[in-house]
Amino acid sequence: MKGKIVSIHSFRGGTGKSNVTANLAAQVAMTGKRVGVVDTDIQSPGIHVLFGLDENKMGKTMNDFLHGKATIREIGFSVGDHPGEGEGRAKLVGSNLFLFPSSIKGGEISQILREGIDFNLLNEGLQTTITEFDLDYLFIDTHPGLNEETLLSIATSDVLIIILRPDNQDLQGTSVTVDIARSLDVPNLFLLVNKALPKYDFSVIKKDIEAQFEATVTGVLPLSFDMAENASKDLFSLRYPDHEWSKSLRGVVDFVLAAK
Repeated sequence: MKGKIVSIHSFRGGTGKSNVTANLAAQVAMTGKRVGVVDTDIQSPGIHVLFGLDENKMGKTMNDFLHGKATIREIGFSVGDHPGEGEGRAKLVGSNLFLFPSSIKGGEISQILREGIDFNLLNEGLQTTITEFDLDYLFIDTHPGLNEETLLSIATSDVLIIILRPDNQDLQGTSVTVDIARSLDVPNLFLLVNKALPKYDFSVIKKDIEAQFEATVTGVLPLSFDMAENASKDLFSLRYPDHEWSKSLRGVVDFVLAAK
C-alpha cells in the first residue's frame, strides 16, 4: 500500500497548526506506523522546534533539496534515533518517525521568497519521501492561506485536515478552503476545531460547524493555558497524555488511520 499524504492546513496563521501536526504525527507513530513530517511552510518554518531542533542541529533541509544540494535521503532526520530533550519526546525513542525540516536561516528563506518554489520538484520530493522511507503516512505542515504551494499540498492529499478556531474570520476563510478542496476532489476532508473556550459546550460547537460545512469535525481542542505555557518546548500530548487537549487530539488519530 502506498503511503498516504495527510495535509494539515488552516486559512489563517495562529491556529496552532504546527503543534497539532507534530503531536498528531507523533501519536500516529506511537501506533507503530512509519511516519514522516514535512515542513512546507518554507517562508516561516517552525515545526522543527517541537522536535528539539535548531539551526545548529538541523543538517540538510528541504531548501537544500529544492536547490539541488541534497537528496531526500540526506534530509530525513530520525526522531526515533534522536528524540532530543523533553519528557514527551523521550517516548519516541525507537519509533519510525522522520522529520524533513525547512531551513531557519534568513538567507535561505530570502532566496525562496526571491526565487519562488519549483512546485513540480516539491511534489517529486514528497513522493520520493514516501518511497525512500517506506512511509505509511506523510504529514505536511502547510503554509497558511491559499497559494500555489498550498494548492499543491491539497491536490496531492489523501487526507486533508483543516484547522479552525470558532471565530468568524476563521469560519469565512475555512469556507473558501473547503470549497477549493472539494473542487480538487480530496478523498478525505476533515475539520478540527482548536482553541475553543472551555466554557462552551463542545458538542454544540461540533454540531454547528459540521452543519455549516457539511464536513466531519474530528475533534474540538480546548484553549489551554497549559498548552501555551508549554511554549513548544515539548510534544504536549506525549508529555501530558491525560490532559483534555491530549485526549481530544488522540481522537483525531482514529480518523487518520481509518481513512481509505
